[in-house]
Order: sequence, then structure tokens, then C-alpha cells
Amino acid sequence: MCSLCDEGKPQYHSGSRRNFLKGAAATGFVAATGLPLFAVRPARAGFEEAPQDSGRPGRRYVIRGGSVMSMDPQVGDFAEADVLVEGKKILAVGPNLNAGGAVIDATGHVVMPGFIDTHHHQFETALRSFLADGILLPDGTPTGVINYYQYILQTFAPVYRPQDVYINELFGSLSQLDDGVTTVHDISQIHHSPAHSDAVIQALIDSGRRAAFGYFESAGGVAGNQYPTDAIRINKQWFSSTDQLVTMIMGGEVYLPGYEKAWLIGRQLDLQVAAHILSPFGIRPTLDLLAQGKGGDSGTLGLGPDNLFVHMTGMSDMAWQKVKDASVQVSLAVPIEMNMRHGMPPILKMQSLAMEPSLSVDVECTLTADFFTQMRSCMNLQRALVNQMILDSASSDFPTPPPETPTPLTTRDVLRYGTLNGAKALRLDDKVGSLTPGKEADIILLDTTRINVAPLNQVPGAVVSLMDRTNVETVIVAGKVRKWKGQLLDVDLPRLRNQLEASRDYIFSAAGIPQDLFRSN
Repeated sequence: MCSLCDEGKPQYHSGSRRNFLKGAAATGFVAATGLPLFAVRPARAGFEEAPQDSGRPGRRYVIRGGSVMSMDPQVGDFAEADVLVEGKKILAVGPNLNAGGAVIDATGHVVMPGFIDTHHHQFETALRSFLADGILLPDGTPTGVINYYQYILQTFAPVYRPQDVYINELFGSLSQLDDGVTTVHDISQIHHSPAHSDAVIQALIDSGRRAAFGYFESAGGVAGNQYPTDAIRINKQWFSSTDQLVTMIMGGEVYLPGYEKAWLIGRQLDLQVAAHILSPFGIRPTLDLLAQGKGGDSGTLGLGPDNLFVHMTGMSDMAWQKVKDASVQVSLAVPIEMNMRHGMPPILKMQSLAMEPSLSVDVECTLTADFFTQMRSCMNLQRALVNQMILDSASSDFPTPPPETPTPLTTRDVLRYGTLNGAKALRLDDKVGSLTPGKEADIILLDTTRINVAPLNQVPGAVVSLMDRTNVETVIVAGKVRKWKGQLLDVDLPRLRNQLEASRDYIFSAAGIPQDLFRSN
């Protein structure tokens, strides 16, 4: 028997969604989320319907006449072409495709792969903008700048209930889906109990979006949490199939005691092992040991192609070389790194080693999860650094770049970071990241006729330098249309927003933090 069940707090002990929701009802989970979560798509006069049953096996449709940017050098780009989809797969890309089935008119649109966010703490959605003026760690002064570690991880996170986890994860997922981000690595440091973990996974599944569930620690060290050993149950219960939208990544923060156990469990389960690697928390010496194959208590842990490291600020040249040699994936969250004192984003260091990052959002309590912002920020920072290097090298008004000056990033570079590189970082590049026949159809249609973009002159430049979420008109995940004509389908957003606000009110109250709409620090 379960002691929590005996106490009148029913827990989730089955892989069945029905049993999960039945148990959740007794704990207030259903009441908090107001199931059913998704409403029938609204009928509107003149509203052209999306292809019915899109994503169903055998269902075929063609995306016709768009400016196709495949992100696959072998497929190429087309000023005007079609993308043929059957079920969840891309069948063909090219001009004038002859195929039966429905037609999505992409005239005046860019057709490209969905964006891929390789590091996002979605459980914090209800805390959006709370830490807009904040930094990562306490600054050592009595009235210092409000900081993430003290408030988000140590004060807010420990009071989350499973129903708070669920609505935060679901709303955050839908918000990014609306922005054209079809895949996320959700680092959910909110695993206070198995019910919390199951709520994360259920929300990711219910969102209908592709996701890598990042099983990290219980923020605040809540008593009774079963991290990291519950990974074995979670993997068996939720991830027995390789053909599903949601996969699993093992979190193992090297600044926490006992990280070795998490790494070993992750590798035993053949999962990626991810960690935040950055200047604070005294991580540099630990990474140096891992780079030399001397990590962990036994001195046998090392780096491998199964590792995904986030930030990588302030690390030694030796560790960087070993990271490259071991084919470790690196995710940069450039706006957050610059804003919250994580250290200088190491984009120039990666260029010097002929490495490329993926891009990630990190935390919405400080900055937007909009992926156009991620791409622009990465490009702007790198070019600012390179341009200043060139200006500092000579007194001429037209200086020649000195030898070995890094090449300025282009819009196509950061588009690659935000799509194909993201897929590689999450070991999903055989499925998504480019419009390649045989891959799954994670596709976005971006409107180039809107007032912020027209007239279209250069596709990569328009996407990176001009667009925002208002240009994301259609979003398709595994062949299924999820956003159509600028509107998420089958989602009752007002109801979900009310539930998120109720969760926010509870979290602030339970944490003892007053809600002050005009607090500036």
C-alpha cells in the first residue's frame, strides 16, 4: 500500500491516462485544470478549415507555393515550391508536385522546419517577468539585486503542487507552439514526488508538441523526492516506445552532491545526460576532472557524445577541447546569459574550435521564450564582438579585418542553430530539424505579407531580422496541424489562462511572496 494514498492523498500508480486523471481528481488536479482542457475548434464565418485528420496514417496533403527553406543542403531552397506530407512524414519537396489530397496554400509564406529549443524551464511559466531585473545568484550585499537561486529555486519551486506543475508545463508548451517552436527540451527541476514528475510528462504529451522530458533534481531539495532513482520507473512507465513525440533526458548537475549517481543511471538507461555548466557554482574544476576522465567519487566518469551541456561559460581551454573531442552537444541561451550574469556566451570560443551550438530559452521569469529573439540575440552579440575587434585593430575608417578574425554570423547560421543543430543536440536529427523526405513533418508557415515584413527580399534575412510570433501562421507537428491561420486549434486559452493565474496566486501565497505589479527589483 501507499502511505500517501492511506492518508487520503491518492497518488498516480499507473501508466494509464484515465487512471492518472482519476487519481488527480481526488487531489484537486482536475478541478485546478478544469478538464476537458481542449475545446472544439471555433467555427467562424469565412474560416478555411485545416486539412481534416492531418497526421493520420495515410492522410495526404500538399503545402503549395511557398518559399521553401529546407535547412538540408541536399534538398536545397526554392523561391516557390511544394512540400508533400503523408501521415506524419514528409514525402517530397520540390516545385509543382503532383499529388492527391488536400492543399494548404502557402503563397506569400516561408515554409521551413519548426524551431527547436534545447533548454527551457517550463514549470516557471506562472512566474513570467517576476525576475525581469534579476540575476542568477545573490550579489553579496544586504539589499542586493533580486536573484534566481533564492527566489525561484529556493522559495517558489518547493511549494508547487502537481496541478501547478501541470498547468505551467501545458501553458508554456502551447505558448511556444504558437511561436513556431515545435520541439523543446524541458528541464523540469520540480520532481518533489512521482506525482510531480508524472504531471510534467502528462502535460508535455497533452500539448501535442514534440518534447524531451528533462528529469532533473527537486529544486529546493523537497523532502521525500525520489530523484534520481525514480528515473528507472519513469523511463519504463512512460518511454517504452521509441516512436512517440515525448522522449527522456537525464539531468545530472555536477555542482550538486551525488551527481555521479544520476550520470550512471542515465547511462544505464541509454539516455542523454544533461547539465548546466557555467561560471558560478564552482563548476570549472569539476568539468576539468570529467574532461580528463577522472570525474566522480570513483574517478572514472568522463565526457561522451551522450552529454548535453548548457551555457558552458567560463570553462578552461582544456575542458573545451575535450568537449569538442568527445562530441558533447552545447546549448547557448544567449539573452539570459548576458542578462543574468551567467558569463559571456562562448560563441566566439565555439567558432575557434569549429563547433556550433544549439539555442535555448532558459527562463521566462526573466526573458521571453520567443525564438526569433534567441536567434537575433546570438547573431547580434557575435557580430558586436567581432566588429569591435576589427575596429580596434586599426585607426582607419575602413579597417581590414586582422588575420584569424572570426567570421561574422549570418542569418542562415543562426537559423541552422535554431533548427537542425537543435535536432542534433537532442538526438532527434533523424526525425526532425530539416525538411527532408523521410523525416517527420514538423513544419511552420511564416507570413511574409504582414506589415512588419513586406515586401519579401531575402528569406533568411526576413525570418531572423524582421519576424516575430505574429508571423507564425501555421504550425504542424508530426504531420498534424496544431496552429492554423494564426490560431491554435482545439485549445480553450481563456480557460487555461484562468487556471494558470489561479496557480500563480497559490504559488505566491504559499511562498509568502507578495504580488507587486510595479516592483522593480
